[in-house]
Amino acid sequence: MAAAHPAFGSLLHAWRDRLSPADAGFAATAGRRAPGLRREELAQLAGLSVDYVLRLEQGRARHPSAQVVGALARALQLSRTERDELYRSAGLLPPQDATIDTHVPPGVQRLTARLGDVPIGVFAADWSLVWWNAMWCALHGDPETLPACERNLARAVFGDGPAHAALRPFRSDRADDAFAASIVADIKHAASRYPADVRLAQLVRDLRTTSAAFAHYWDTATAGLHTSDRKTVEHPEVGDIVLDCDVLVVPGADLRMVTYTAAADSSDAGKLDLLRVTGGQASPRPS
Repeated sequence: MAAAHPAFGSLLHAWRDRLSPADAGFAATAGRRAPGLRREELAQLAGLSVDYVLRLEQGRARHPSAQVVGALARALQLSRTERDELYRSAGLLPPQDATIDTHVPPGVQRLTARLGDVPIGVFAADWSLVWWNAMWCALHGDPETLPACERNLARAVFGDGPAHAALRPFRSDRADDAFAASIVADIKHAASRYPADVRLAQLVRDLRTTSAAFAHYWDTATAGLHTSDRKTVEHPEVGDIVLDCDVLVVPGADLRMVTYTAAADSSDAGKLDLLRVTGGQASPRPS
């Protein structure tokens, strides 16, 4: 791997200063000395340590991985052109057209940050989770507790690793087999569009080897798209919560925005309100 160019740290710092805290989901307080993101906020968004971000900006960390650069590009809400510039300044090739793109456009990130009352997760074409808000964590648990390679819906449903262990039980109005089959059909569709994507090929190999259900659906399902549904999520703190799960496709980006909502004034809306207040954590109980 080539070493990062000195411009890499300068780009990070300049784009961090440029990004509005409100657009990234942070409150703009009066005590801020600069209009942009603090270094610790960028680290939080990218899933990195503050010390590592500091060393990248100062040029003391010279070999960031493609995964790290991609996370920073998403956190900084870069355009596709800017993202490619960041990859090149890191001594890396930008993602190629024949592979799945995990870049989340700035407008989608702003929308996700501002719709703070609604659990939202953004998924790439292979159903890898690439962006989420605080309410998503409150409903489903914090994806940061999982290795990056395990933040994938297919691995959660069909795998036997950390993603599957962390998946909160749920029931689908479409029946669980229909939901599972639709996920495989969607991944099969992605495989036909991205035959050169190494990560997607590895996902399919792993799950066809370890999951008889995945292998069955893969061999029998036609390529298709996963659609909206109504789900009952078994939450450890608020109990069963029935939500409309809508899948919104981002035109031109091959991303899926998954949102969970409840009818106004319903008991399920009240449970979402409680999660919003508590962050999905247990309330203190009397001893």
